[in-house]
Amino acid sequence: MAEMMEEKSGLESTTIGVFRSAATVAGGRRFSFGSMVVMGDRHGTVGLGYAKANQVPQAIEKAEKDAKKNLKRVTLHGGTIPHEVEGTFGASKVRLIPASPGTGVVAGGTVRAVLEAVGVTDCLTKCYGSTNKRNVAKATIEGLRMLRNAEHFSRARAVRIEKTKVDDMLGRGGSSAKPMAKGEDAGT
Repeated sequence: MAEMMEEKSGLESTTIGVFRSAATVAGGRRFSFGSMVVMGDRHGTVGLGYAKANQVPQAIEKAEKDAKKNLKRVTLHGGTIPHEVEGTFGASKVRLIPASPGTGVVAGGTVRAVLEAVGVTDCLTKCYGSTNKRNVAKATIEGLRMLRNAEHFSRARAVRIEKTKVDDMLGRGGSSAKPMAKGEDAGT
């Protein structure tokens, strides 16, 4: 669940995972905790942080500070992404596919946390390879960083770009989503 960090900046943080490791010493085991946190404003800014400490709350606090330092802007297109993209980190690959309005975020827990923090409301995803939470989160961030909108390509190549499939999906989703009258059956 997202936790509001700062009221003025609108940043929310979500803990993706807490990882425990142990070192065997003369008196027994000494535990250490690592925490991964994603932070975003739900309007195109997202950051990922990882930190370690001897107690869980301190690890989460340090990870939130790290995420705040690593905030990046992401290109969005309405409530979805402008085009299909695949992010890779280590042995993990995450494919992000734009979806029509009303589809929702179809993703596992780690990818869902990152996409909701950045503000994506409609997206299809698929993970390939390793499903390690750390690598999947970093692969998702890498995929989001590769996103560009049509205006960017239009300026870079000095050509006019026609309507894309994503524009069509957004257009159809906006016009067909009319509210039903009271007592009206959805099948009619």
